[in-house]
Amino acid sequence: MLGQRAVALLRLLLENAGVPVSKDALVEAGWGGLAVADNNLTVQIAALRRVLADEKADSWIETLPRRGYRYVGPPVATHGPDASPAARAAYAPTLPDKPSVAVLPFSNLSGDPQQDYFADGMVEDIITGLARIKWLFVIARNSTLTYRDRAVDVKQVGRELGVRYVLEGSVRKAEGSVRVTGQMIDASTGAHVWAERYDRSSDDIFALQDEIALSAVGAIAPSLRRAEIDRVKRKRPDSLDAYDLVLRAQLDVDSGMPEQVSRALVLLERAIELDSTYALAHGNAAMCHHCLFLRVGLRETNRAASIRHARSAILHGQDDATALALAGFSIGMDGHDRDAAFTAFEAALAVSPSSALTYILGSVILGWSGEPERAIEWSERGMRLSPFDPWAFAAFDAQAMSHLLRGRYEEACRAAYKSVQANPAHSITYVQLAAALAKLGRLDEARAAAERVLELQPTFRYSRQFAGVNCAPALAETLGDALKTAGLPE
Repeated sequence: MLGQRAVALLRLLLENAGVPVSKDALVEAGWGGLAVADNNLTVQIAALRRVLADEKADSWIETLPRRGYRYVGPPVATHGPDASPAARAAYAPTLPDKPSVAVLPFSNLSGDPQQDYFADGMVEDIITGLARIKWLFVIARNSTLTYRDRAVDVKQVGRELGVRYVLEGSVRKAEGSVRVTGQMIDASTGAHVWAERYDRSSDDIFALQDEIALSAVGAIAPSLRRAEIDRVKRKRPDSLDAYDLVLRAQLDVDSGMPEQVSRALVLLERAIELDSTYALAHGNAAMCHHCLFLRVGLRETNRAASIRHARSAILHGQDDATALALAGFSIGMDGHDRDAAFTAFEAALAVSPSSALTYILGSVILGWSGEPERAIEWSERGMRLSPFDPWAFAAFDAQAMSHLLRGRYEEACRAAYKSVQANPAHSITYVQLAAALAKLGRLDEARAAAERVLELQPTFRYSRQFAGVNCAPALAETLGDALKTAGLPE
């Protein structure tokens, strides 16, 4: 009797009959990316050979030293409806080489069959939104309709459709209001990746569909990215491809601080060596050089590298909203070309209207450009789409500087504290806090925040920071006076 893991390994070997299958691919199929010792794989292969030995065919699975295994037996043709469960499982699709998602039909809990159209429209909009995300593989709606009105095992759905993640949900419409719930599950482990509930008035049902679908897609994307990062962390360093390298670098890129982004650049440069047209690798490299430019002495080499990688991201990433957003930010901040930046942002939003990162990074440029109301509007849009985004601190920074410019010091202080909470290891979060506290006359707290800035970034000088980002004169004057009062060096 074969166990589930042995069946998964057999399936993968049969689908690649005659072709070497790496150990990593087999571990992924059998253990869902978990870090396991090599002997676990050896034990499962031995179990397969024992079963095949009953047919005097234990040599059908060939060992390839230091490479993996290969099925070299006769073709397997029995996989019709009368085949055994093990045989059917062997012919289920393999996982694609990027994150894969299936959105199941949402359950209609309203008790009114006429409300099925609303649930179906919601699912269709979510599938469309997810399909616009470059790094996702999304199963077409026609393939998931077969699961309507069925009690499903998410792990089985994942195996049958060949996806890692499954999104399921429900809709309840009653007395002029609608409640939509959704949850994303890792089909290989059963773990929850994302869950949310939306309660809205149902005055305009089509506008409601659009709003909830946009919010769901915006929140799902960063949650899936975090899940993928955790998965790739468990892979052996010598087995990483360009996609894996970018994922492994992501947390350090998102930190926005020199030591971490320098570490990330090593991985990103390896990814670009493997694939020189990888737009997301270029976009993240641009962000790393932007950080080094502003935090490590305003060196021209970093500024030029930021712009160079940004241009490559735009060239190769016309269908990648994240790459376009990162590129637009670098061109706007380091190239001081705000028009080009917002051209890239608009292109990103045309590809994926739910791109929270585009709104967040755009809000930062608007803030430094002295457009406070628009900066606040963009930052709030980004946070509505992705409330726990890794770049949330940047959205709050944009709000803090914008409120400061408008003389709303209490609001600026609240936003700055949120920024510090979101990323307490980033120097600029404390810059905004020091300025807001100084404007409120809370000088001891302002000086403490200023000291934290210099602990994190000893070379910080606010006049150089303003020059680096081409800060609007009115904002530079407002911030400069406050930071001088707080004790930060000019």
